Order: sequence, then C-alpha cells, then structure tokens
Amino acid sequence: MKISLDQFDKAFENRIRLQIMSVLVANESYDFNSLKELLELTDGNLASHLKALEKEEYMQVQKSFIGRKPNTRYSVTEKGRAAFKKHLQALEDLIKQQKK
Repeated sequence: MKISLDQFDKAFENRIRLQIMSVLVANESYDFNSLKELLELTDGNLASHLKALEKEEYMQVQKSFIGRKPNTRYSVTEKGRAAFKKHLQALEDLIKQQKK
C-alpha cells in the first residue's frame, strides 16, 4: 500500500502546531502561558499557530478571568482529535512502508 501525501494534514506540517495538538490531545485543556512556557515560544509565535488551528476548528478557546487576570484556555475539538489521529496514522503507515 502506497501512502499518498494527501493523507497528511497540512495543519500539522509545522512542528509547533504538531506540538500544540500533542499537548491538547494529551490534556483536557491548557492555558496560553503554560503552552508558551512548555513550548518555549514567544507570545506572537504561539498566537499565530493557535489561530491557524482554531481556523481549522481543531481546537476551541475559553476566555475567563482568574481574579483580575485574563486567562485563555485551549482544548481540542472532536474534529481536531480525529484529524490528528488520522495524521499520526498516515505517519505510522509511511514508516511501516519504509521497512523492507
């Protein structure tokens, strides 16, 4: 079985978006500052990748306040979970295909 490139999701071609989705799939939700710290990214860099995933409807945003401080949390959607799982399966299939 030959793996075609269209089985891979373009949203996950970038390693940062792949990392974000890995964190969100493994956790119920994650807040902006914790993600920024974990992935060692600048505010702007993280925000642009989060926007790209939000545009694809792969994650959802919950904004709230903790005391007077704004808190933005992200969680994966069912659509995002399914797309991520499909992308990982395509990677796994590609790796298996390389074995002779």
